[in-house]
Amino acid sequence: MTKPNRKEQILATLAAMLETSPGQRITTARLAAELGVSEAALYRHFPSKARMFEGLIEFTEDAVLSRINQVLEVEKDTLVRCQMMLRVVLTFVERNPGITRVLTGDALMGEHERLRSRVTGIFDKIEANLKQAIRERRLRENVRTRLDEGILANLLMAYADGKISQFVRSEFKRAPTEHFDEQWETMAQQLLS
Repeated sequence: MTKPNRKEQILATLAAMLETSPGQRITTARLAAELGVSEAALYRHFPSKARMFEGLIEFTEDAVLSRINQVLEVEKDTLVRCQMMLRVVLTFVERNPGITRVLTGDALMGEHERLRSRVTGIFDKIEANLKQAIRERRLRENVRTRLDEGILANLLMAYADGKISQFVRSEFKRAPTEHFDEQWETMAQQLLS
């Protein structure tokens, strides 16, 4: 039987607390009490609370971007690629509500600016992947869209961002994937044709 990874336990507990305590600031004292350890034990694994948040951000970046890379490797149809990339993002946040509060910046109020910059970087990378997929369609299939690739990628990201914000505002009751298939059909027909 393997010993549980304490770092992973800390991050999982932090994410769970972010989910169940909307609007409340998570202190290291509360986190330590939830885990049944001392604050000093937390600091043996993470030098600061900011590093704990960074751990959640790194987990998100690795999980989402690795799945998007798999989509790009396997799928060649541009519309399917874009649909699958958005679904990856929306499904990830749906399954990780506490982390979603980090992604919207809600849980980062009063924290280091570098954390918000890291989150912005994740969204920028997703948008760049969407833009590249749309651009490749023009190059590979000689299909021109009515709007510039960058504008379309930004619009798709704004859609995802709105669904994510709606999820947080509803206190995780309104799933980000709700109506996605129907909405995607409309976006694909109207925007990407």
